[in-house]
Amino acid sequence: YGVPSINLRHFDIDDSITAMATLIRNSQILMVPGGFSAGDEPDGSGKFIAAFFRNPHIQEAVNDFLHKRQGLMLGICNGFQALIKLGLVPWGEIRPIEPESPTLTFNTIGRHISRMAYTKITSVKSPWFTKSNVDDLHVIPVSHGEGRFIGPHQLIRDLFANGQVATQYVNQDGKIADDMRGNPNGSHGAIECITSPDGRILGKMGHSERKGDNVAKNITGVKDQQIFESGVAYFQ
Repeated sequence: YGVPSINLRHFDIDDSITAMATLIRNSQILMVPGGFSAGDEPDGSGKFIAAFFRNPHIQEAVNDFLHKRQGLMLGICNGFQALIKLGLVPWGEIRPIEPESPTLTFNTIGRHISRMAYTKITSVKSPWFTKSNVDDLHVIPVSHGEGRFIGPHQLIRDLFANGQVATQYVNQDGKIADDMRGNPNGSHGAIECITSPDGRILGKMGHSERKGDNVAKNITGVKDQQIFESGVAYFQ
């Protein structure tokens, strides 16, 4: 909101960067949305968004937002891809990507998936999940071609130990999924959602924003994780 939409000339890009940095400095919550951002080109959308955030002016504003003003940050789908390519999850800061860094890659099925998926709350360390309890089950829409979370085994073990794995893909009976029916993209550890070390930055593949009284009425299960209400409550 408020950022110029015309970016055909170099000074238009400069104006967009200035406007974006100003908005970040006047915000408490920063959300990077999904839904085919930047065309959802293979391995492209997350990189495009991440490149914008690596601009020195934007990066400085984000650092101030996170470390001085204790803001909350959320990335869904393409937004999650951007957060992980920036290092904001799981590290909590913008940093260079290393060979051992976790990433999101192509689904094991080799194509886009669009369906409902069952997830279980693994940790409520994050302020985004203050209205949830461990082991709560939700059924959430997923729609992506690159949602498979992978990383070194030790790093994944550390994420679980630190409470940074917030949700996992499960079967309808709540058991951790090890097949495509429950773990649609083949993520290591059935990981759907991770956080920064302090929990204030959240990245998730499931579209928790796609909710409402008339959404997926024929699908049984709780669909509202109340993450947005939790985010607002954090500042109240």
